[in-house]
Amino acid sequence: MGREIDYGNLMHSAMRGLIKTVLKDVAELGQLPGKHHFFITFDTSHPDAELADWLSDRYPEEMTVVMQHWYDNLDVGEDGFSVTLNFGDAPEPLYIPYDSIKTFVDPSVEFGLRFESAEDEQEEDAQDHAAARSDPQPEDDLTPRADAEVVSLDSFRK
Repeated sequence: MGREIDYGNLMHSAMRGLIKTVLKDVAELGQLPGKHHFFITFDTSHPDAELADWLSDRYPEEMTVVMQHWYDNLDVGEDGFSVTLNFGDAPEPLYIPYDSIKTFVDPSVEFGLRFESAEDEQEEDAQDHAAARSDPQPEDDLTPRADAEVVSLDSFRK
């Protein structure tokens, strides 16, 4: 069997499906329930992303939008969603493809998703290797290893 299961892409697809489901529920309800609100960071250079020229000039790589108190025309599709948001009292329509989303966070319930591409991981690995070369750490049984440490989120909750 020469094929491998691509768990990374399968996980990203499932997480994007979760975002789509959440946005569909919000669109059907007509408002965000309770204190929920979303911070969505997306790649503005994505070929299918649609935003005003002045926004893409100001944010040529990525931007974070907030869906909270005021948004309009939320339309959730198969490949992305469109929404009108307020930028300094100027309503602007946006189309955000799901595969352009880099982070999706709902701080009201401490929930967040982060999507990393193979390029992001390679950059991170290169930075880690450069840091390891420039700042060697002693390796012994008493030194905790950061890459093996598991931290419970409960320790940060009040």
